[in-house]
Amino acid sequence: MKPIAFDYFDPATLAEALSILRECGDEAKAIAGGQSLVPMMNFRLVRPTALIDLNRLASLDFIVEHQCAVAIGALTRQHIVETSAIVRARVPLLAEALPFVAHMALRRRGTVGGSVAHADPAAEIPTVLVALGATVIAQGPNGTRAIPADKFFVSYFSTALKSDELLTELRIPTVPPGTGSAFLEVSRRKGSLALVSVAAEITLSPEGICERAALALGGVGSTPFAAVEEAQLLVGQAPNLRAFQEVGQRVAARISPDSDLHGSAQYRKDAAAALVDRALQASAARASAASRSMESPK
Repeated sequence: MKPIAFDYFDPATLAEALSILRECGDEAKAIAGGQSLVPMMNFRLVRPTALIDLNRLASLDFIVEHQCAVAIGALTRQHIVETSAIVRARVPLLAEALPFVAHMALRRRGTVGGSVAHADPAAEIPTVLVALGATVIAQGPNGTRAIPADKFFVSYFSTALKSDELLTELRIPTVPPGTGSAFLEVSRRKGSLALVSVAAEITLSPEGICERAALALGGVGSTPFAAVEEAQLLVGQAPNLRAFQEVGQRVAARISPDSDLHGSAQYRKDAAAALVDRALQASAARASAASRSMESPK
């Protein structure tokens, strides 16, 4: 199939893009990589009357390290983020998750902002943002708005972005010393959307006690699931297998995944419990190694 007829705009500045978006109204769509939007248009699942091509907005293509966060422009290609030395050092969980996104050819074209704005609840980048307490920056006619990631995703393919706003930037907290992270998922085949995914991070004190734990899951509901209460159970104790298993079981009891032709709700619950356990084990092991590397030589 082919999409319905639409108007095409190619703005050179963010201000011009926002002006066109405001004039075109609710039926306009912004496009950058187009890996998700174009197939949906071809199947006429979405029918925009106007496309606003953002590819000339070079100001939205950047990775900048700040004192406590890494800022990533919405038009930064996924492959660039995946291979960035800054991201690997300061936000390793995101770097670990990106190879699970589709295939290399698509990651060279797809943008991080596009994946986030698309808001597929099984997508990897949104799950990482929710786990790490990231902030999504939106720009509109009334200025800039900072939206916590756990408030940005509203439902299936639905976000808190207003019709006259564009997603411009992601701000992700950097890891403190003594932190280990892990991203795991199960899918039908490599490059397919996750049936269940888990993003986990643990920070240990020099004495080996958990000071901080972060946990989120994808593919188990209409938005990424932030397991804040369950992760908090780990804080104040030394990492141990019993605690990891308990967290996994509690997460499985609280999520409400759908059944579909790829897997039942019970399968997703069982997979979530197992993946949480494994991701927390891997995070704790990496955190322990990171803590040892910080110790002064005797």
